[in-house]
Amino acid sequence: MAPTPFSRPSPRAPSASRRRSALDTAPHAPWGWALAGALLGGGGALLAALPAHWMAAGVERASGAQLQLVAARGSVWNGSAQLVLAGGSESQSATALPGRVHWRLRPNGSGLQAHISADCCTQVPLQLQMQPRWGGLRLALADGQSRWPAAVLTGLGTPWNTLQLQGQLALQTQGLVIESVRGRVLLRGSAQLDALEVSSRLSTLRPMGSYRLALAGGEAPTLQLSTLAGALQLSGSGQWVGQRLRFAGEAQAAPGREPALSNLLNIIGRRVGERSLISLG
Repeated sequence: MAPTPFSRPSPRAPSASRRRSALDTAPHAPWGWALAGALLGGGGALLAALPAHWMAAGVERASGAQLQLVAARGSVWNGSAQLVLAGGSESQSATALPGRVHWRLRPNGSGLQAHISADCCTQVPLQLQMQPRWGGLRLALADGQSRWPAAVLTGLGTPWNTLQLQGQLALQTQGLVIESVRGRVLLRGSAQLDALEVSSRLSTLRPMGSYRLALAGGEAPTLQLSTLAGALQLSGSGQWVGQRLRFAGEAQAAPGREPALSNLLNIIGRRVGERSLISLG
């Protein structure tokens, strides 16, 4: 029977698929957002709580086990450890820096800002900016000064464990930037390392002298060695060719000091008369 002008057609019931769609979206949408928020929040909390020994493992792996963070405490972002220098994973020699090293990492722009201090050696924390690059890494060290015990070098193995140096290493940097791009290392800025009041177990003369290594960056970075004072006279210069340092220098004793330094001169280079020739690369 056809509907009259005053009758209304009965409303059509929604299909089963439309009912399921409404049930799936409306009631569950708030729970979905809540779950996503919980996962993001939990991920952030997990990153913030990463233990310091993860940092220790990363440093050891990146340095070939020459730098080790022992007895690490805190987190990856804010922690401390005892710094140990070693000759590598197969080496039997290792030397610990006195006291502890402290670090603080913070995201900064496209990278990380690191503040590093050592109980024994830094009056002001060292500031390092790390930025990942396509196929490499950029490290920029803020201008600063620090002083380190020369004895810690003994842990690096040959030749340091033979020399067993004593004294102080004063480091000063200016505009120092190191970039690694597809295996190639680029260096800008400068660094100066003064080895002060140095002595060695190979000589009875204490101290033997004070010396300066000056590093200058550029297209072909250079290294200069000079004597500031002392009976052991050192000089030399070097240049990076590709990724290899080529260095040539010499050592000799001041007049009247040959007997006390003869053993050392025989070991640190090739003996030619009164001089000992040093060659690297």
